[in-house]
Amino acid sequence: MPHASSRRHFIQAAAAGVAAPFILPSRLWSQSANGKIRMGFIGLGKQMGGLISKFLQYPEIEVVAVCDVYDVRRDLYKKKVDDHYAKSGGNAKPCETTGDFRKITERTDIDAVCIATPDHWHAIITNSALSHGKDVYCEKPLTHNIHEAVSVVETVQKHNRVLQTGSMQRSSKEFRIACELVRNGVIGKVERITISIGDPAKPNAYPEEPKPEGLDWDMWCGPAPLVPFNHELCPVGESKTFPNWRKTREFGGGMITDWGAHHIDIAQWGLGMDENGPVEVKAPADYQNAKRGCQLIYASGAVLSHAEGSHGCTFHGTEGEVNVGRGKFALSLGGKEVHAFHGKDQSTGTSVDREVALAERDFLKDKKVSLYESKDQIADFVACMKSRKQPICHAGVGASSAIACHLMNFGYWYGANIKWNPTEHKFISGGDDKWLTREYRGDWKV
Repeated sequence: MPHASSRRHFIQAAAAGVAAPFILPSRLWSQSANGKIRMGFIGLGKQMGGLISKFLQYPEIEVVAVCDVYDVRRDLYKKKVDDHYAKSGGNAKPCETTGDFRKITERTDIDAVCIATPDHWHAIITNSALSHGKDVYCEKPLTHNIHEAVSVVETVQKHNRVLQTGSMQRSSKEFRIACELVRNGVIGKVERITISIGDPAKPNAYPEEPKPEGLDWDMWCGPAPLVPFNHELCPVGESKTFPNWRKTREFGGGMITDWGAHHIDIAQWGLGMDENGPVEVKAPADYQNAKRGCQLIYASGAVLSHAEGSHGCTFHGTEGEVNVGRGKFALSLGGKEVHAFHGKDQSTGTSVDREVALAERDFLKDKKVSLYESKDQIADFVACMKSRKQPICHAGVGASSAIACHLMNFGYWYGANIKWNPTEHKFISGGDDKWLTREYRGDWKV
């Protein structure tokens, strides 16, 4: 469990990151013979397909190893990497494969890793990579529980590494401008935020199915309980769909952590609550059956509510509203839409880029608050590995957004009405410290 000193370290490090750019010592990668940043990729499901394709586009990156507990996917990704370099005339050595992440995180000739495993593995692999001198790109949510979030931030600080969380909406202009409108008071004082992110997680109940050859199921489960194999948790063969492990409490956190790691993240960005968080959780009345209705309350009095609707985040202020989703944006003042794009089926003769640009021109010309501008999450990570500056969604940001998601889940799982200290990461009332962590199986620990 995180101790008081650990929590103080977390918030002190966070405050330092806000006060000034966090610049790490220069030249912290191995400098292979061709001067490239050598990377390993861990967790080769559907999400990794897009990630590794993006990293392969950067000439300064050299993909040298891939890891998965399923040999089918190791072979597929090895071929993907080898074919890329064969066509581009790049890497002469064949991509190496392994079923044990430690053979990547502990290699001295690898500089950085990309992690896209199920959530229950994130913190263990991330901490291993960080403690062995590697920079990390880890998919969201950054961790499976609150204890792990504190641990990852501490490990980043201890080893002076760059970590980027894959909450990539921060690298889309509509989300940044929406948050700048809020932060600059364009809609007045924020009274509430509504988000739509899908259902909370339930305990795993998938029945046992025959395990495919070449899959190390014990390793797949790792620190989580050893449950029966089912293709809903781990698709057979190449993973062409997003699997349902994320809907289980053992391995994920439902859509509360899956989509919440996007939209709760944006809510906290707009509220100025990065590396901070809510002070209270209000559970829905019928929490055992509820799929909506949990609330997070911030020190300002702003109430974030999990509501029905399409994926998105809406800030409700005393003077207006800002709604933002992927490819959608709407600014309303005094009850009237000023700039809006609700999608091609509803808004004609304009685009999200145009409406966002107009809102920026009309209302942010003399802005006092400018947020970190990134146009691409991976490009930002690559640039920060070279500059040694904090990326847009560094460990403190990824951790605090994940913690807010975990707190919301407590409302659904336990019916808990919680008073919370977001800087000490502890319950004031209404919670149980055992919720902050999990029972780790075998020798796996955080």
